[in-house]
Amino acid sequence: MIINNFQVRASLFALLVFSIFFGSCKKSNKEEPRGTRSELSADSMFLYAKEVYLWNESLPSYDAFNPRQYVSSDEEAGLNKELFKITRYATNSYELNTEYPDEPKYSYIFNTADANPVAYVVPAKSSVNLDGTGYDFGFQVGLYGSKTSYEVRVLAVYKGSPADLSGIKRGDIFTEINGTQVSSNYIDGTTDYFLNAALFDASSVTLQVKKASSGTISNLTLARTSYRSNPVYQDTVYSYGTQKIGYLAFARFSDLTTNAQTPLDQAFSRFSNAGVTDLIIDLRYNGGGYVTTAEYLANLIIPGTVANGATMYKQYYNSLMQSKKATILKNQPFLDANDKPQYIGGKLYTYADVDFSVAARTTNFSKTGPLTSVQKVVFIVTNNTASASELVINSLKPYFAGNIKIVGEKTYGKPVGFFPITIDKYEVYFSMFETKNSADAGGYYSGMDPDNTVADDYRYDFGDLRESSIASAYNYLITGSYTTAPAKISSVSAAKTTLSQKIETFKPARREFKGMIENRFKLK
Repeated sequence: MIINNFQVRASLFALLVFSIFFGSCKKSNKEEPRGTRSELSADSMFLYAKEVYLWNESLPSYDAFNPRQYVSSDEEAGLNKELFKITRYATNSYELNTEYPDEPKYSYIFNTADANPVAYVVPAKSSVNLDGTGYDFGFQVGLYGSKTSYEVRVLAVYKGSPADLSGIKRGDIFTEINGTQVSSNYIDGTTDYFLNAALFDASSVTLQVKKASSGTISNLTLARTSYRSNPVYQDTVYSYGTQKIGYLAFARFSDLTTNAQTPLDQAFSRFSNAGVTDLIIDLRYNGGGYVTTAEYLANLIIPGTVANGATMYKQYYNSLMQSKKATILKNQPFLDANDKPQYIGGKLYTYADVDFSVAARTTNFSKTGPLTSVQKVVFIVTNNTASASELVINSLKPYFAGNIKIVGEKTYGKPVGFFPITIDKYEVYFSMFETKNSADAGGYYSGMDPDNTVADDYRYDFGDLRESSIASAYNYLITGSYTTAPAKISSVSAAKTTLSQKIETFKPARREFKGMIENRFKLK
């Protein structure tokens, strides 16, 4: 649950600062914590990290770290700098972000006072948050070609968004943006600023769109608005003789109860009714989300022959948390849906009451849904496939006797997860636990390697068998070979233009959330 009641949270922060300092900080014998609110927030950030961060043993002392040096006039920016510095101590530099070197790879901060809260990927925001709410035009874009001749291509369109309602599809090309041609003279920094300002930060945008399907050109204007988004991009069933293959493109592991369960149930019901025995699960832009939703998808996929109670995966917290010595967590009370603290027998229930041992944090399979006879699964992935997505893949592997395959590009590499730590108006997501499957396999910090490397073919929509990754997965399931042009789909294959090189220097201001949030803790 992401809590947005700022006043309640700020009041709790004020009440808990004293106990945080005298329960955890050994730096002085002062009778009361002294400093500005921002200074106390900076102190709290470090003191929590010393006890709950997965690699806490690598952190220096309070005096050596000096958290207050990160206090600035922009409080949030200062806390982000402090968090980044904390992550630089991670074992083997696991949190080193090669694509965005000024950001942590895993940990991040969420400002609950944001008027239009969306999921953070520090410092950029994601288009749709984990409650399924978007507040933008509703698309992802990428730049392809050369810096003297490039295309702005749509990579994904979020269900229910202004872009979706206007008919924009994956593969479409923006030839003009607000009257400016965007196909030539890419300039590092300058062009990025123009594109991000127009496509992600403005209240409206006028676009000239060239349709990928027909080549026709149209003009339209989109207005930024709030919308609810279904996390299923596309689902369909392919037939090859008597063989039935289910295809699901899944955007994010959003809240199970309010956003993800119904569309997942509907898709798997269709798969069952069609007699599907093999699956293609397209997670190419799925950066993760809630653990509960990842578990639900795994339980939908797992065959009925796997006994309920078989281990799905295990969580490993640091030794301090496993031994219930992370006493600072007594300052993190459980709040109900109305942001009220929870009590058991008159005692305030906090995260310090949770058992973080491996035995207690082991999740088992419990078969869900009508699809019971899945034999093979191929996952489509890219570098944007992360965290909860990787968890599903890793958890299923031991139970399919080599019949779990990966097609596409190497994944992001995030075998760690977290739950929120409240510091004033912020939720801080430190990397807290590592996951391993029933065979104790994990540790994919550098990403999961595909069984067949295929470039993301942005020219075709989700579910289109002409798209290279889908064609490769489909052909493997019907022939055992990873060719990208199986004879069965040649009749629908159109003449292809050359796939252009992606311009990697372009950094979009909206990115998919990358994370794995544990939200299963309940009152005893």
